[in-house]
Amino acid sequence: MFTGIVEDRGTVTEIKRRAKESALTIRANFIDVRGMVTGESVAVNGACLTVTSLGEGAFTVDASRETLSRTNLGKLRPGSMVNLERSLRVGDRMGGHMVSGHVDGVGKVKSKKKRGGSVEFRFTAPGEVMKYIVEKGSVAIDGVSLTVNAVEGSEFTVNIIPYTLAETTFGALRVGKPVNIECDVIGKYVEKLMTGKRDEETA
Repeated sequence: MFTGIVEDRGTVTEIKRRAKESALTIRANFIDVRGMVTGESVAVNGACLTVTSLGEGAFTVDASRETLSRTNLGKLRPGSMVNLERSLRVGDRMGGHMVSGHVDGVGKVKSKKKRGGSVEFRFTAPGEVMKYIVEKGSVAIDGVSLTVNAVEGSEFTVNIIPYTLAETTFGALRVGKPVNIECDVIGKYVEKLMTGKRDEETA
């Protein structure tokens, strides 16, 4: 479980591609890698992955073919920046919202506009994702907990403050780039209770 409050912007240093998965080695800037253990969960651009090995200031995670196909992790290259968050501990503050690290789908940046000191991002997303996105609700984009400003058809907007621009990958996010989207889990449970099923499985 995560909160969508990014702890670090890591840098992908190596990618080893195998038949059914990829091993990503990520160098952390602020997270104390010495305090991590193999087997723990970490959110990489919002996708929950398992730490398989540790090095000096870096760690490695495995991403399955399923995860690579349902997220933007398959498009990462050495030098790519990623948002990082270690899993929530009992007693931690919940600064964002409940995030599982199971990506619902991939959207794209349609536009970005300056709004005073902040930037308004407009995203497009598939229908199976949009049905869970509501105005003033919560959404995690590349692992960042955000509030939805407005919803219009297959698009929605969020407002990114200067701090978030500086401390996450949003500062370098360009129009056309794919982003991982995880919708608020509450909506999914409500649908399950009301209909007895969910239309789509998550990554």
